[in-house]
Amino acid sequence: MDRASDGRQTRNAERTRRAVLDAAVQVILDKGAAVTLAQVAAAAGVSKSGLIHHFGSRDQLVVALVEDTNERFRETVRSHLDLSENYPGKMLRAYVRALCAGSAEAASARDFTSAPMWGGLYTIPAVVPVMEENAAWWDEQLALDGISPERILIVRRAAEGIAMAALYGEQDGGSISTARDLLLELATEGTFRAPL
Repeated sequence: MDRASDGRQTRNAERTRRAVLDAAVQVILDKGAAVTLAQVAAAAGVSKSGLIHHFGSRDQLVVALVEDTNERFRETVRSHLDLSENYPGKMLRAYVRALCAGSAEAASARDFTSAPMWGGLYTIPAVVPVMEENAAWWDEQLALDGISPERILIVRRAAEGIAMAALYGEQDGGSISTARDLLLELATEGTFRAPL
């Protein structure tokens, strides 16, 4: 087999893998974690045997999905880093911006953050260490930010709560924007300004 053919097969395999992972996110968001390989394969437009070729089993698919979701969310947060901010809290502010922006990208980030909330994922033993590693990665990254652990905890969890409320339609764009601005202040100055 020549290199060009080998390269095409690799790209096709990557596209199929991406299509399956994207379809799995949507199926789980729509139906919960009790989805079947057949449902994901149908949503991805691949055969069940083709899906199994790439992931082996439902558990392996879910683990790959959680790993992919974690990495994609990290990339989303990195895209919100403002490298001109030369003061503590830069990563935490990017985290807030990623979760509390009003764009389609933010809605996608909120979908990613709901991954650990998808009922049933923690029943798969291999998912637990993946989520623990992800939580440790975020703890480490945010600790390097130069602000107190208490402030990180409050701002991080508040941003996640706002994102979840937005995911469930409980927050409109205006309230998300107000909350984002308050959290960005807290991640910068440590206080909220008095409302006008």
